[in-house]
Amino acid sequence: MSLRGKSSNIVPPNGKKKLPSEQGDVGQTTTISRADLADAVAQQFGLSRADSRRFVDGVLAEIADALVRGENVKLSGFGSFSQRTKSARPGRNPRSGDEATISPRRVLSFKPSHILRRLVSEL
Repeated sequence: MSLRGKSSNIVPPNGKKKLPSEQGDVGQTTTISRADLADAVAQQFGLSRADSRRFVDGVLAEIADALVRGENVKLSGFGSFSQRTKSARPGRNPRSGDEATISPRRVLSFKPSHILRRLVSEL
């Protein structure tokens, strides 16, 4: 099912990967690589594998560049990527129990859209 509620024509290029709901085990995980995305784009839109790989790499690079610049990225119907700054805080070394200060840092977070949440909950 696509994010717009219609069935998708994208079939995994190797024909081996299935959604967890199709496998009957929702707890099982599947990894989709850049190459898998590029192959799906090539099949869906009739592009060459090289063109579809450049397309996928370009889209992912643009998202990464925007996040590095500190911008939020919103993909309508999919979700939002945003950054936040965590301040320094006290912590403990779990092995020794010694107290330590965790340094401030920037972290990336993803918030799925309500459409994606609904699709995942239907699995």
